[in-house]
Amino acid sequence: MTKKRAKDIEVAIYKGDTFLFAGTIEECAAHRNVKPDTIRFYMTKAYQRKLAKRKRSRDTIQVIRLDDDDDE
Repeated sequence: MTKKRAKDIEVAIYKGDTFLFAGTIEECAAHRNVKPDTIRFYMTKAYQRKLAKRKRSRDTIQVIRLDDDDDE
């Protein structure tokens, strides 16, 4: 089993329930015109806690990891 490099992680970006884009972190960052670290931040528990504190968090940006860690 080979371990994927961080820049090869596949993610999907949603705004609320609307699909926006899928690709690597770098591709998604380029598509959204932000830094790759911003995309990584959207994947953190800290970002999820921040959203939970908002009164209106329906149409927020969500980044979901697509690749499976169980690949062999």
